[in-house]
Amino acid sequence: MPPTEALLTQWFDDHRAFLWGLSYRITGSAADADDVVQETFIKAHLHAPGHLADPRRWLMRVTVNGARDVLRRRKRRSYIGPWLPTPIDTSGEDTPSSFEPVVEGRTLEGRYDLIESASLAFLQALEALTATQRAVLLLRDVFDYAAAEVATVLDTSEGNVRIIHHRARRAMESYEERQSRPTALQREKTEKALQQFLALLADGDVHGIERMLATDVRTVTDANGEFTALYHPLVGRSRVGKFFAQFSRSRRRDGVVLTVRQVNGLPMVDIEVASPRGRRPPRLLLGIDLSPAGEIINIWVIASSAKLAGVPSRRVAAGVGTPEPQSRSRSGAISPARTRGTSMSVSTTRLK
Repeated sequence: MPPTEALLTQWFDDHRAFLWGLSYRITGSAADADDVVQETFIKAHLHAPGHLADPRRWLMRVTVNGARDVLRRRKRRSYIGPWLPTPIDTSGEDTPSSFEPVVEGRTLEGRYDLIESASLAFLQALEALTATQRAVLLLRDVFDYAAAEVATVLDTSEGNVRIIHHRARRAMESYEERQSRPTALQREKTEKALQQFLALLADGDVHGIERMLATDVRTVTDANGEFTALYHPLVGRSRVGKFFAQFSRSRRRDGVVLTVRQVNGLPMVDIEVASPRGRRPPRLLLGIDLSPAGEIINIWVIASSAKLAGVPSRRVAAGVGTPEPQSRSRSGAISPARTRGTSMSVSTTRLK
């Protein structure tokens, strides 16, 4: 006997946020996570037993299988240029429940923090894993499920789960060597570095930019052929520094407005262009990843309009200028920066 509508509604209310968060981390795509969760509950309506001692386990199995299938299909499809995860706006007062799942009144956390596991750095590191390795690592090290529980979800042996988990952890070693969790302190450090980077961009200071970069800094741009972008990651301090100096010069006449905001747990800059020329994007998100030593080791630029749709625009009145030190009110909020007459202006929102 299939579950009743009332029971399905209860399952949806109880488990949707967890399933969405799991799907997003497996696929790296908010749209795909939406589809996977919807398909999970369609299958529950059609095929779920009416009585389940643990409905979450049944729903999780369907979700994980669906997310792995989506990931495999994405890997087979052609994509123009590098691929980056869909950004998620986390600048509100509270983290959305669909972003940070809660079970029985507590967040599930294992080896990796929940916010960390949805950061661009972590999601990018997961690209080195197979779909199954990704699912096992997330269930074991993010959501803190035992190997036996993961084996039940994936319909395999506990020994096989341990082998897959070991291989997944080995593939994540390079990430862990430079791991930086998005704590309040790390958000503050990232914001300061981002503001400094923007000021150097506005001044076209190549040497200043290079001094902020790690020797093996890596820049990835994602536009999926929609706009002009790098077709391959750019690696190396000198090459990346010159690229961004040229990037700044090319936009001095475009009327650029910048807003620093929190995305996937860390500050990113939302760049909006009043008069984009040619195939330049009208909007993009730029984020940085700091090493434990405070150097920039990754720079991400997301220009795909489909991916940016999930981060609502906060465009303010067009203007020009360069960032100045931010003043803080007694409440601790960051007030909009004053600007002076150069190429860029910055307004900031409060970063949680």
